[in-house]
Amino acid sequence: MKEEPIVTGTETNPATPQPQKDTRNTGPGRLLIAVYAVFALSATARAGYQIATKFAEAPLAHILSAFAAVVYIVATISLAKPGRTWFKVSLAAVLTELIGVLVVGAISLFDPVAFPHDTVWSLFGRGYGFVPLVLPILGLLWLNKRRPS
Repeated sequence: MKEEPIVTGTETNPATPQPQKDTRNTGPGRLLIAVYAVFALSATARAGYQIATKFAEAPLAHILSAFAAVVYIVATISLAKPGRTWFKVSLAAVLTELIGVLVVGAISLFDPVAFPHDTVWSLFGRGYGFVPLVLPILGLLWLNKRRPS
């Protein structure tokens, strides 16, 4: 007499696709997170200094620097966290960063009087080697590659 296997509910059916493991914070994702962390610290320090010492000279530029710092902090944390919700937060943060870099970069290029002091995103991040322009593009490519199922 042939024994039937005991079914415990932990077996996997090869025909059933398994959920993809969230791997945004592994491999090259760790480097991306590290760069975002550096920018979070840098933008926070810059905004803090500008707001504390020169706010009256260019309030819009300094508020945008603080906003950029918040975006980089949110991106850093959300890229490091697993899960669908954190993926959506990452996507929103990186898209916000890209839009900010493009808008502020264009305005600062065509209307330099609007930004008498530089922000992280001025002139498309020229003061930071254009990394603020390239970083969200790389971030979006990485997020697209690591989209949770």
